[in-house]
Amino acid sequence: MNYVLWEKGIPYLDMGAETPNSMTFYPASDPKNDKPLPCVLVCPGGAYSHRAAHEGEPIARFFNSKGIHAAVVDYRVAPNRYPAPLADAQRAIKLLRAHSTELNVDSNKIVICGFSAGGHLAASALVLDDVSCFGHTPDKIDNESAAPNGAILCYPVISIKEDFGHTGTGMNLLGEKYASEADYFSLQNRISDKTPKCFLWHTSDDSCVNVKNSLIFGEYLRDHNIPFEMHIYPHGSHGLGLAADKPDVSEWASNAADWVLRNI
Repeated sequence: MNYVLWEKGIPYLDMGAETPNSMTFYPASDPKNDKPLPCVLVCPGGAYSHRAAHEGEPIARFFNSKGIHAAVVDYRVAPNRYPAPLADAQRAIKLLRAHSTELNVDSNKIVICGFSAGGHLAASALVLDDVSCFGHTPDKIDNESAAPNGAILCYPVISIKEDFGHTGTGMNLLGEKYASEADYFSLQNRISDKTPKCFLWHTSDDSCVNVKNSLIFGEYLRDHNIPFEMHIYPHGSHGLGLAADKPDVSEWASNAADWVLRNI
């Protein structure tokens, strides 16, 4: 089931860039259940340069198998810059709430899930304020909250600085503003006492996005007394998705689904 994100003007529109402007909803596998269910909004990774297909629909279908609705947002990527991707993700959350009755979604149980740079986007939705949507004609969907009730962060980019962060992600997101804004968008610095609870996982030998990204986010969550669950697996390359070929890592998805059902 496809939804148009922006029907009355796309904010921060770059006429020379791809503008997918869509969200796809995947209902849970049990159509007989009339009780509103949690929903996981999936943000595929791709360094803000593309969206990795294996971190989209397959993830949504897995959560469906666990009795959880899911949706995948086709957020904008480079040459679009911030705040376009975050505006799209926040709009998707608002759409899910606006259509919660017809979709049988519990509007108080919307979790954002992101992989790699999609993890940066998910964490941004978790810790940054609702962005102003210039270029968009306000509608009733704007009245909904854009705040997720929790987050699942999968080998996420948290820092975009040169120490242990992923600078390519930061440059694709910020462009010429990278040097001046990299600290602000290193998201451990934006955690507050009001940040929702989180589930994180990473592999310790990820050679693309350093495991320190997850570890420092967890450290700052702890410092603010925010509940979180974290799984660090010894081995595994970056971009594993469901990690179907690595049984020792693939348990993350069941653990994440259980976490949603227990904690959100």
